[in-house]
Amino acid sequence: MARAWQHPFLNVFRHFRVDEWKRSAKQGDVAVVTDKTLKGAVYRIRGSVSAANYIQLPKSSTQSLGLTGRYLYVLFRPLPSKHFVIHLDVSSKDNQVIRVSFSNLFKEFKSTATWLQFPLVLEARTPQRDLVGLAPSGARWTCLQLDLQDVLLVYLNRCYGHLKSIRLCASLLVRNLYTSDLCFEPAISGAQWAKLPVTPMPREMAFPVPKGESWHDRYIHVRFPSESLKVPSKPIEKSCSPPEAVLLGPGPQPLPCLVASSKPVRFSVSPVVQTPSPTAQCGRAPVAPRPFPEVSLSQERSDASNADGPGFHSLEPWAQVEASDVHTAAAGTHVLTHESAEVPVARTGSCEGFLPDPVLRLKGVIGFGGHGTRQALWTPDGAAVVYPCHAVIVVLLVDTGEQRFFLGHTDKVSALALDGSSSLLASAQARAPSVMRLWDFQTGRCLCLFRSPMHVVCSLSFSDSGALLCGVGKDHHGRTMVVAWGTGQVGLGGEVVVLAKAHTDFDVQAFRVTFFDETRMASCGQGSVRLWRLRGGALRSCPVDLGEHHALQFTDLAFKQARDGCPEPSAAMLLVCSRSGHILEIDCQRMVVRHARRLLPTRTPGGPHPQKQTFSSGPGIAISSLSVSPAMCAVGSEDGFLRLWPLDFSSVLLEAEHEGPVSSVCVSPDGLRVLSATSSGHLGFLDTLSRVYHMLARSHTAPVLALAMEQRRGQLATVSQDRTVRIWDLATLQQLYDFTSSEEAPCAVTFHPTRPTFFCGFSSGAVRSFSLEAAEVLVEHTCHRGAVTSLTATPDGRLLFSSCSQGSLAQYSCADPQWHVLRVAADMVCPDAPASPSALAVSRDGRLLAFVGPSRCTVTVMGSASLDELLRVDIGTLDLASSRLDSAMAVCFGPAALGHLLVSTSSNRVVVLDAVSGRIIWELPGVHPEPCPSLTLSEDARFLLIAAGRTIKVWDYATQASPGPQVYIGHSEPVQAVAFSPDQQQVLSAGDAVFLWDVLAATESDQSFPGAPPACKTGLGAGPLEDAASRASELPRQQVPKPSQASPPRLGVCARPPEGGDGARDTRNSGAPRTTYLASCKAFTPARVSCSPHSAKGTCLPPASGGWLRLKAVVGYSGNGRANMVWRPDTGFFAYTCGRLVVVEDLHSGAQQHWSGHSAEISTLALSHSAQVLASASGRSSTTAHCQIRVWDVSGGLCQHLIFPHSTTVLALAFSPDDRLLVTLGDHDGRTLALWGTATYDLVSSTRLPEPVHGVAFNPWDAGELTCVGQGTVTFWLLQLRGADISLQVRREPVPEAVGAGELTSLCYGAPPLLYCGTSSGQVCVWDTRAGRCFLSWEADDGGIGLLLFSGSRLVSGSSTGRLCLWAVGAVSELRCKGSGARSSSVFMEHELVLDGAVVSASFDDSVDMGVVGTTAGTLWFVSWAEGTSTRLISGHRSKKSHQSGRGGSCL
Repeated sequence: MARAWQHPFLNVFRHFRVDEWKRSAKQGDVAVVTDKTLKGAVYRIRGSVSAANYIQLPKSSTQSLGLTGRYLYVLFRPLPSKHFVIHLDVSSKDNQVIRVSFSNLFKEFKSTATWLQFPLVLEARTPQRDLVGLAPSGARWTCLQLDLQDVLLVYLNRCYGHLKSIRLCASLLVRNLYTSDLCFEPAISGAQWAKLPVTPMPREMAFPVPKGESWHDRYIHVRFPSESLKVPSKPIEKSCSPPEAVLLGPGPQPLPCLVASSKPVRFSVSPVVQTPSPTAQCGRAPVAPRPFPEVSLSQERSDASNADGPGFHSLEPWAQVEASDVHTAAAGTHVLTHESAEVPVARTGSCEGFLPDPVLRLKGVIGFGGHGTRQALWTPDGAAVVYPCHAVIVVLLVDTGEQRFFLGHTDKVSALALDGSSSLLASAQARAPSVMRLWDFQTGRCLCLFRSPMHVVCSLSFSDSGALLCGVGKDHHGRTMVVAWGTGQVGLGGEVVVLAKAHTDFDVQAFRVTFFDETRMASCGQGSVRLWRLRGGALRSCPVDLGEHHALQFTDLAFKQARDGCPEPSAAMLLVCSRSGHILEIDCQRMVVRHARRLLPTRTPGGPHPQKQTFSSGPGIAISSLSVSPAMCAVGSEDGFLRLWPLDFSSVLLEAEHEGPVSSVCVSPDGLRVLSATSSGHLGFLDTLSRVYHMLARSHTAPVLALAMEQRRGQLATVSQDRTVRIWDLATLQQLYDFTSSEEAPCAVTFHPTRPTFFCGFSSGAVRSFSLEAAEVLVEHTCHRGAVTSLTATPDGRLLFSSCSQGSLAQYSCADPQWHVLRVAADMVCPDAPASPSALAVSRDGRLLAFVGPSRCTVTVMGSASLDELLRVDIGTLDLASSRLDSAMAVCFGPAALGHLLVSTSSNRVVVLDAVSGRIIWELPGVHPEPCPSLTLSEDARFLLIAAGRTIKVWDYATQASPGPQVYIGHSEPVQAVAFSPDQQQVLSAGDAVFLWDVLAATESDQSFPGAPPACKTGLGAGPLEDAASRASELPRQQVPKPSQASPPRLGVCARPPEGGDGARDTRNSGAPRTTYLASCKAFTPARVSCSPHSAKGTCLPPASGGWLRLKAVVGYSGNGRANMVWRPDTGFFAYTCGRLVVVEDLHSGAQQHWSGHSAEISTLALSHSAQVLASASGRSSTTAHCQIRVWDVSGGLCQHLIFPHSTTVLALAFSPDDRLLVTLGDHDGRTLALWGTATYDLVSSTRLPEPVHGVAFNPWDAGELTCVGQGTVTFWLLQLRGADISLQVRREPVPEAVGAGELTSLCYGAPPLLYCGTSSGQVCVWDTRAGRCFLSWEADDGGIGLLLFSGSRLVSGSSTGRLCLWAVGAVSELRCKGSGARSSSVFMEHELVLDGAVVSASFDDSVDMGVVGTTAGTLWFVSWAEGTSTRLISGHRSKKSHQSGRGGSCL
């Protein structure tokens, strides 16, 4: 945190008086010039030698700037066709000085313990360009925003202390430097940040933008590292055990090169979160520094139409290296950051996590391969097998079945290599540009992360010592490339060094480093076998003379020693296999073929299968892999056989048949086990001594679509795009059954809760039941016309439900094994909704059924037995960000005791509804940039689990103040389904593979469920609160889309549930089923009628029985009151005044209660801190001599007490913090202050004030203190209790002259001991209540400040001009000790809105993010600071209408 004098930002040039050159230095050609673009003076630094022309702050290297702001803003423009350098000396908290340099001189990212060098490249508008070099001729002014804390933490694992010095070297123009702890957005305008919680650039720092022009058309913004990511606030400690899971929380991934683009391309940046906990304990996964960002970019619009230009349209939405250079240098180490790629993204909570942290730990993985099935290795001791499972590297102990994992890759692993001592493991991930990792194999720690010069890495090979790593792949032109890296210093803290690289036009399918010489290698491919050598920093190769075999397609190679075991190169032989069945034995010394053999099938007369294999002529069997031990050669072929041969290939020693083509074989170091993998996803080994084949892993060969679990037998069922249904044992992760369908694809699956049966839905519309005991189909039903999209059964197993892509819903009776169809209803389920395992949901008690339909905008709840429609919820509110209607994606019921229904929507939020009434209980916005297809809630309602793209997110559901989710990576493709195990001890996620996670939190099966969670902070405006009022026609969508009523008449689906019907817990509504709108829509729907509660002359009152007219609804708000509206977001209580009425409105249902009884217009309201009591006060009427104060019971709406405190209008009411006292303040004529005991509402004390008073407030931190403000004074009252009596001690303090003339008109307490007061002249002054002095003031408005509210570190002010301002006042507490010397520049205005009248009332949530504001125009506005919007809630008349009495109301 920056010191107070540096907050909210510091102008470095002004503070150090650069123009005087006393505290700064200049060298060479440095001059002040006028820039036409900025229309102001700037510093020009130029010269042919950058090091000889510069500006330096401070003047001497022995001094220090001492700037502690997290962000450094450099406003500069490179001179055309020149180089420039920016040096920063940054000091860590342990007093280590690190130089951080940015320049277009640097060709690549380099780092040492004390120096970081980052290439900073500015793009031109040419389609082809060299990324590193001179600044383009059209270089523009750039705002370079550097996060110094993240730079040190990520690259050097150090804590940022302060900025010590700055040196700006030629050639560039520089306007200024700023430091701040705030992250400003320099390019935002009202339209751009209306829905984003961002902080605009202060006017002093901003670049000028002419009216009608775009900021991005004139300037460039470079943020490094990306602001949309955050990192832990402390260094990451080393873990003492291998990683069990990589837990991500809010954190940035740095860019090794910054490239500023001059052509804006709009992106949506998805934040990748980093570990919330600042420390890593023993047993926790270490988080290695990542020199590449791991974020997703999804393109919204691109102006690039040139194939050679920035082809970002070709980027996949899940591209893991942020905006990687897809131009000519894609294989390099540059990362391209477009100026408009830094779109601010709303965060969903703070960076603190919930406990336990982590709550999940990866226990097991079901799967093998992903990018291919050729990568499977033995460890040198032969005890474990190393293989990839998509993005996860698995180490499997073959004797125990225990798995451990290497997590960190964000795409499928394409290549693996392990050195001879089990010290280093190398891995590369697919998709260009390829990212590689080096791991400490024993601890599982990632030692190094770097980008390969190759676009795609296909094969890796270590030397036996691990000092050399060779890789083969393709460059960005598609040419074969071989690279040799030196890895000998990695384990000692060094880096990977590229020793040599070479291009070749020959195909390379396999590449190996020889065991006898680390400088020699061999490769094979189409028509080529070559021997390589590393010498003098270059890779050179020579071809082997293949003779007649020159046209063969070689697939694999292996070295074998001579029989005498001589390690000399002259004694080594090379074996190469081909797809034609040939195995060539090559003399490495003479580079000639010594022997050529061919694997051929032989058949017995009339036999359908091969009986034995020989080497002779004829059509051969394609060999895909071979492996050699000192005694034998293992050969894997595409006919599905693994064969073991002696080294002379005289006869087959042993063979094993597989279920698919063998893609890889590997003999263990002891020669006793042979590992084999198949292209069908099987991995196992053959024990040569026992001649028994052991299956290690099976896998789906396509993404998993859905899963289901069975509790009694501990079994798991999965369906996949590979057209198989598989049953797994959860204890061993081994496959039990495999059901294959060649004609139709399985789509959905669920178990019967009590019988050994599972149900499966298919693409043909068939639903079948399978017996797990007999492994056969029991019953089949074909009542659907489209593909089955979801299956679910009631917990007791009596009913089964299925839905299809044509919109039909089927109900089955499963009471007996010969289950049958009960009902089929057409056009019930949304037909165009994406298939999802969460498309149907049954409540935990089995009484309710929920689904998305009949349209994508509605969710329907039915009785599960009767299929009577009980509730229909419209979630189709307009998503203003995308101009599309919100739609439901998945549904899920919470525990029956809660009665919650969770709905994930296309606008990336999860809405929690009451399953009976449909009202919003709370909302979780911004759960993920992409819609979530699956979600589930634990039985104890502690954890909410969501499938979020390729991650799993876990929220603390029980605590609504949860700061944010824990995020878990590992999947390389979108997660399709997540589920808790029946015992709630484990979590399963399915996508590219099936992951089994342990839940580390102890579940409480007997835990009493929390009540309905309080309203979310977005309670009033869940989701996009801007109804069309501010954007379109001031009205949201009014009606639910009308579904076609095509249900078969034989079903008899009732229009409303009968009394006591199944699943109906609320049958008070008659008629059609209820349709409930979400609060974001319904809360802003204008009420239909209203009636003024006033009784005017000539108006006939109805009889007491109310037989004439009944007040139904009120439209209007009394704008001439003050503090006459209250809203409690935690309870949802919302009340305001309209004439003589107190209107209490349910913002979810729109229902109103009207509390009447006042004889005159109500002037003010006050809600007790417990929210159980509401006090309302009115003025005098023609029939009463005193004003009234009515005390209402909030729960019942009844008036409990009626008191007459004042002879004039009551100006203000306030409850003490303990709700034991109520203070009332009379107007300027009465000048009476009265205290009332809330036990009996008897008058405790009353005093007449010497001058008019405008406001009164209790100290929220001390119930014995209250304060009044008025004309020129602040009056502090101390309450002393003496038995039942209260005495008042008064202390009056005059307003300082510095505040200026005018009266104090409003007040509110801040952080102890601060008091904020507003004046009639627009000033806000801050008082120290302990010292009784004013130490700070600033001009907040042009008109009088009539309202102040404080919470946390933010202050809201409302004025008579209609301006509503949000101030950051967190630094004010630190300024108290400065006394009158405090500067108002420490206060920063974050947001400002202009409303339609003077602000008279306001209520905000605790974080001051959103609230309701009333104005004198008779309007109630919903204000969202995060979105920067004000939305009209309620409108009234500015003046009384003819033939109506009262203000602000209207009646029919």
